[in-house]
Amino acid sequence: MSEKRPILYCRCAYAKVLPEEVKDQVLARLIDSDQPFESVSDLCEMSARKDPGLVPLSQQPGLRIVACYPRAVKWLFSAAGAPLDSNEMKTGQIEILNMRIESADAVCSKLGIASSDLNSTQASDPSDTQASGAKP
Repeated sequence: MSEKRPILYCRCAYAKVLPEEVKDQVLARLIDSDQPFESVSDLCEMSARKDPGLVPLSQQPGLRIVACYPRAVKWLFSAAGAPLDSNEMKTGQIEILNMRIESADAVCSKLGIASSDLNSTQASDPSDTQASGAKP
């Protein structure tokens, strides 16, 4: 894999519009990975407070934001006085991943994070009868 890009993960603690299971799985995989990431409790709340901490986050080259709808995330940063660079958005240097509509597997795949060990085992050995049908 090439150079690791910074990841900003939003827990969406107050609005509670993201599926809990997706948020939990993505966070667990981020913690278990060697990917550098920063977790914030709620981007909406930070934006409403015009948190100055969003400025340095918005200026990180190659930033990947794991949160909500891209249009909402762009507006949250803009409203906080920390707009995301529109040229970097267009070229994909800044990427926003939407946990509201994407599965944890889809988000983690885009981040380059392998799926859980159980899923890896099932995918690599479909004849393993103990793993088939098991619920995590």
